[in-house]
Amino acid sequence: MSLNPIDNRIYTYEDYLKFTDDKPVEIIDGRISAMSPAPSRIHQMIVSKLLIAIGRYIEDNKGECEVYTAPFDVILKNDDEDTIHSKNIIQPDISVICDKNKLNDKGCVGSPDMIVEVISPFNPSNDYVRKLNLYEQFKVREYWIINPMEQNILVYTLTDNGYNAPKLYSFNDKVKVNIYDNLEIDFNSLNLL
Repeated sequence: MSLNPIDNRIYTYEDYLKFTDDKPVEIIDGRISAMSPAPSRIHQMIVSKLLIAIGRYIEDNKGECEVYTAPFDVILKNDDEDTIHSKNIIQPDISVICDKNKLNDKGCVGSPDMIVEVISPFNPSNDYVRKLNLYEQFKVREYWIINPMEQNILVYTLTDNGYNAPKLYSFNDKVKVNIYDNLEIDFNSLNLL
């Protein structure tokens, strides 16, 4: 299936599996969302270093969670919805999944416990608005938005009433990973600047 991002059709996971174009896309609320061109070097550095830090913590503590980077499909679906009819298929920069029943050979079906997105100048509102609302709707417990241009991190944690007001950190700060009791990531020691 070839993509026409201008059409008004509502796409599902069933359609997504038939896409033949080489351009990576996500589907949010049934609409095609083109992904950024190849990420910048700093984007990749941030993702790599966070992946290592989180992965090392899980391994050192013999944790149950698993951590993945894009490209890795996350299918967000309502409880009464068949996976194939889901209208939300995303590829977060980093996904942490603690319920292994959500994992299959294609990716993750259901909400990760934590998602990290690194902003690109190509489409920042996608992460700041569309994905923020999507992740809150599907109850992702923790959502980080990292902006390499501004050198800051916004951390949203889920409460009974949705996401709290975000905590703002800089690339010089230690940032608590709230899905764990005792994990902090020292951005200063990541040598990103």
